[in-house]
Amino acid sequence: MTSQTAQQTFGVSRTAPATRLRSGIVGVGFIGEVHARAVRAAGGTLTVVTDSTPERSAASAARLGAAWGAPDAEALITSDDVDVVHICTPNYLHAPIARAALRAGKHVICEKPLATSLSDAGELVAAAAAARLVAAVPFVYRYYSTVREARARVHSGESGPLRLIHGSYLQDWLSRTDDHNWRVDPAFGGASRAFADIGVHWCDLVEFVTGHRIVAVIARLMTAVPERSSGSRQGTVGTEDAATLMFETDRGAVGSLVVSQVSPGRKNRLWFSLDGAATSMAFDQEAPESLWIGSRDSASLITRGAGSMSADAARLSVLPAGHPQGYQDCFNALVSDVYAAAAGEAREGLPTFADGLRATQLTEAVLSSDADGTWVKVAP
Repeated sequence: MTSQTAQQTFGVSRTAPATRLRSGIVGVGFIGEVHARAVRAAGGTLTVVTDSTPERSAASAARLGAAWGAPDAEALITSDDVDVVHICTPNYLHAPIARAALRAGKHVICEKPLATSLSDAGELVAAAAAARLVAAVPFVYRYYSTVREARARVHSGESGPLRLIHGSYLQDWLSRTDDHNWRVDPAFGGASRAFADIGVHWCDLVEFVTGHRIVAVIARLMTAVPERSSGSRQGTVGTEDAATLMFETDRGAVGSLVVSQVSPGRKNRLWFSLDGAATSMAFDQEAPESLWIGSRDSASLITRGAGSMSADAARLSVLPAGHPQGYQDCFNALVSDVYAAAAGEAREGLPTFADGLRATQLTEAVLSSDADGTWVKVAP
């Protein structure tokens, strides 16, 4: 089977850019390594990385196969051999690094949250627009083929008007008192942790799939482990471990969300249900190869790779059915779309800095609601 035939058979429409874009990654922990793999899968070149010290930068460059390790973020950003800057640092550094990268004329992929304040997020959206550069935030769950299928079915009217939008995003990596991470400190992670870290992923996903916008929330935050100690790191926790919220949308639906980083056994369970007048649909990120569809008379699973899937879903189905695709594949697709956008080719569903600003707006509303104990309006 030729490469072209394989692409036609398995729905692959992505192509490498005419000029291989050169990427630099600031911060090479877990998520930085995910970005590095995605750069290569998308047809780019990983030119340079930088870590917390020049020595660690050199070691990370050797480990990840980058051409060199920059001594600091400034050296990476101003380097002539970088076209795209990937920002994978602690949250408080996102805004200044993104601002500097845009000033240097570089495209940017910045991990969420885009910024830890609404004013900084808004400034970055304006700066990216003024510079006419591609500026993306990795809301990568949009890139599951089954998610795109759910979106197509909602937008076609098949589900009927949506009445309920509900679900959860549950993890367990901070469920013990000896679990620690820089995110628990507001000075590094921002005023919100569980919601700003993973709750915004859920909100972005359901707004993307449904076309609804959350316009009012009432929320409660909880710190289940107020004191943490791990080796030399110990102290009082200043951010929430879990959040619950109810919300209303601009199209008349109501919903609820539970967010937790302290739910034992749940590794990364992002789950939503969209309940319409005719059908309901449910997606589970821990089992992303199928989409559950239910009606009064039947229930079925639509599996990735089915011939009846929408064109947008088929584009992201890059392996034959039965050969599972996952989180890394989503990242690969996002970076590929960034490269396509940099070449002037529009790609449906690419999450931009505007989506990062939206996430910051929702975070501010959740924090405000928890503080005041009231419903808070959110601009749609």
